[in-house]
Amino acid sequence: MNQVLAGVRVLDFGRFIAAPWAGAILADMGAEVIRVEKREGGEDRYVQPVAPSGGATFLQCNRNKQSMTLDTTTEEGKTILAKLVATADIVIANMPDAAMRANGLDYDALKAVKPDIILASATAFGNGGPYSDRVGFDGVGQVMSGGVWRSGLPEQPIRSVVPYVDFGTAMSLAIGTMMALFHKRTTGQGQHVEAALLPVALMMTNGMLIDQAVLNSNRPRVGNAGTAAGPCDLYKLSDGWMLMQVSGQPMFKRWCRLMGREEWFTDPRFLTDELRADHGEILNGAMQAWCDGKTIAEAVALLDGARIPGSPLLTPQGAIDDPHVQAMGFLKPMDYPGMPVPAPVIETPFRLSETPGTVRMRAPTLGEHTDAVLGALGYDAAAIAGLRERAIV
Repeated sequence: MNQVLAGVRVLDFGRFIAAPWAGAILADMGAEVIRVEKREGGEDRYVQPVAPSGGATFLQCNRNKQSMTLDTTTEEGKTILAKLVATADIVIANMPDAAMRANGLDYDALKAVKPDIILASATAFGNGGPYSDRVGFDGVGQVMSGGVWRSGLPEQPIRSVVPYVDFGTAMSLAIGTMMALFHKRTTGQGQHVEAALLPVALMMTNGMLIDQAVLNSNRPRVGNAGTAAGPCDLYKLSDGWMLMQVSGQPMFKRWCRLMGREEWFTDPRFLTDELRADHGEILNGAMQAWCDGKTIAEAVALLDGARIPGSPLLTPQGAIDDPHVQAMGFLKPMDYPGMPVPAPVIETPFRLSETPGTVRMRAPTLGEHTDAVLGALGYDAAAIAGLRERAIV
């Protein structure tokens, strides 16, 4: 199959999500991605363990990759690293600057080995500000973006259990890396690409920030209700919960007809999305009354008929079993050593008609491809055995 990044070699020093998922996207599109880990394995490998050598998110973020172990703090390890960099097009990492320098992964060190190298790095705050030396996880971006302040109940802010800032940063890093690769192919120049958790989180809350800066709105937390339009909420039905949300005047009128409340077309409380959000308690109350006694299937069918978005609240198992998810093949069953059943690994999250991404290989076990990678660099079996004896790999 023709793949966009066939022939591109990536060295992936990423951990957790923000860098590894970017590497996975490149691997899906055909790049050869080598995950380089410490001899004992990266910290992210064992989070949410589902197998002896792999955690749940690790299986997602490291499919299609090879794994080799290497101690890059040793002189022999640095020699091997330089040989690897000389063969690579892209290096991905998410370490503090001091660790990048200690491991020979800072841009100047990489460029000295391979002048046209692309370094793709993910950080917490971005370089150049007072927080640049601090470390951070997804939740830091969430709470500093203003988003968590607006999320939850009036008396209790709630961050998302879904690490959307990490994955957003990874996707941003993948996009930036592709831009740099395009530039390299037209000019021959490499560059340093950086993505960071905080600006990505601010991107996602930017509408809220603009609203605050321009209107000094100081909007409160409203639970699951809509913040910019209405009605919108999670509603209880006879067999579970469902989300429904309305936005824009045409959809609001369709909803009013479904409710039998055409008089609300001209009610001054509901003339705009903002007014409807401000009076969401009334509209959500009417919607809940309409839901009372109905099943989710009955309610969703009526909403679909009126072209109004409505979907059941699914458990994780419900998401796996959903007929549309199954029919579309969004989750690909993949075996992994020591795991009792296949893992449902997400496919490439976008589709290209001519050069699609593919999930071809499970995530690697620790150091699974060390011998093969070193062999390609010219090390024979005896030399590799010596490296192991000296705890270099």
